[in-house]
Amino acid sequence: MDTFIHHARGHSARIAELQEERESYGRLAAGQSPLALFITCSDSRVIPSQITGARPGELFELRTAGNAVPRYSDGGPAGAEAATIEYAMRVLNVADIVVCGHSHCGAVGARARGDDLTGVPDVQDWLDRQLSEELPDDEEPAVRSAVRRHVYEQLGRLREYPSVRERLESGEVALHGWFYEVHTGQVTVHDPATDSFRPL
Repeated sequence: MDTFIHHARGHSARIAELQEERESYGRLAAGQSPLALFITCSDSRVIPSQITGARPGELFELRTAGNAVPRYSDGGPAGAEAATIEYAMRVLNVADIVVCGHSHCGAVGARARGDDLTGVPDVQDWLDRQLSEELPDDEEPAVRSAVRRHVYEQLGRLREYPSVRERLESGEVALHGWFYEVHTGQVTVHDPATDSFRPL
C-alpha cells in the first residue's frame, strides 16, 4: 500500500509535467526557431541533443560522414549540405554554428591511416572529395589529432559559403569547433587564439 500512496502523492505533479510537455510540442507545430546549426558526423554514438541538452526545436542538424562540410561551389547544382547551411543562415537566422568532430571517427581515421576502401566505393569517393589529404598521420584509435585538425578545416570551409560569410561580417553568427570524446563524454572547444582545443 505504501507504494500506491507514494505514487498517488506524485501523480498530480506528473500530470502537470505531461501537460507542459504537450504544450511545448504543440508550439513546435507553429514553426521552428533553432538556436544553432549543429554539424556533426553520422556516427550513431554522437547524439547532439544528449551532448548539448537541447530540447526539440533548439538544434538544426546537419550530419555527414566525418562531419565534412563540402567546399562551396557557385557552379552546378547545390547539394543537400549547402542547402541546409543556407537555410540555417538566411531563413532560420541561427546565431551559432557548431562543427562537432568526435573521437574514434571511422571516416577521419580511414583517411588518416590510408585504409583500403575499395570494398565501399561510395564511401571512398566521399572521403576522397571531402576529407583533406593533409590530415596528420594518426594511428591512435581515438584519432584525436586528425579529427581536431579536420574540425578546424571545416570551420574554414564554412567561411567560404556566402550566406555564412555575410553573417560573419555583420557579427550575426559565430563559429565553434568542438571535439567530443565518445568514451568519456568530454567536450573540448577550439580556441582560435592558441589554435588548440580546451575544455568547455
